[in-house]
Amino acid sequence: MLYSMTGFGRAEAVLGAFQVLAEVKSLNGKQSDINTRISPLLRPYEHEIRSLVNNRLTRGTIDLTMTVKQDGVAKPMSINVPLAVNYYQGMKAIAEQLGLPTENVLATLMSLPEVVAADQEMLSEEDWLAIKNVLEQALKNLSLHREKEGVVLEADLLSCISAIEKGLQEILPFEPVRMEKLRSKMLNGLEEMVGVANVDKNRFEQELIYYIEKIDFSEEKVRLTQHCNYFREIIAGKDEVKGKKLGFVLQEVGREINTLGSKANDASIQKIIVGMKDYLEKAKEQVLNVL
Repeated sequence: MLYSMTGFGRAEAVLGAFQVLAEVKSLNGKQSDINTRISPLLRPYEHEIRSLVNNRLTRGTIDLTMTVKQDGVAKPMSINVPLAVNYYQGMKAIAEQLGLPTENVLATLMSLPEVVAADQEMLSEEDWLAIKNVLEQALKNLSLHREKEGVVLEADLLSCISAIEKGLQEILPFEPVRMEKLRSKMLNGLEEMVGVANVDKNRFEQELIYYIEKIDFSEEKVRLTQHCNYFREIIAGKDEVKGKKLGFVLQEVGREINTLGSKANDASIQKIIVGMKDYLEKAKEQVLNVL
């Protein structure tokens, strides 16, 4: 089965004094590109968080948001006195230059950046493991979302491959007619150029056979069938990551279809091949979303 690279997972929990929320969103991408927005309490664990996300999700452009809020007793605060003094001296100098009063500046000082800050606490190992479980649940929910999206992708891709195979079968009845049209066209052109009496029938048949061999696409039909079968085998395989491999197979399918078109020399066959190319492009677009 297939997994999509697109998905969303969310999990939250109340763990003692902590309220934990984890949200992870994944979009398609060639490699693993992880963007994180996490609470300061989780900064010491950022490397472990990234490794966990990368191992579970493998590929995609991934946005992770984790917030940890603390309830209950107010968190201890600290005041950066040297910084506040520096702010005050600067404010006083400006006020004296402009002739403004400097009274009642305490409220302004306390609101300036980094003057008042919450003391940073460290998570206990037990708290971290509980928070980690919330993240793992969010990743699990995203994987389930990817799996559901993958079912839709698989159906669309198999539909496109079936349409290409159907087009290949529709070409078959035109092959004998194509050869006869080609023979008549070449013979009529030769007779007009040199005259009917001057045409060497044996030489003409030899040259015709040589030309027909050049435009014969029996090998292309066999290879195209093999590629389509291999495409189905990959989808049915046990590997979870299949997007790149499927993309490579579609490139080979495209080569065979293009060669069929260049050798067709028949309007009816060309029309069928245009339809096959349309389904090929749809498959290429869809496979970009496959994990």
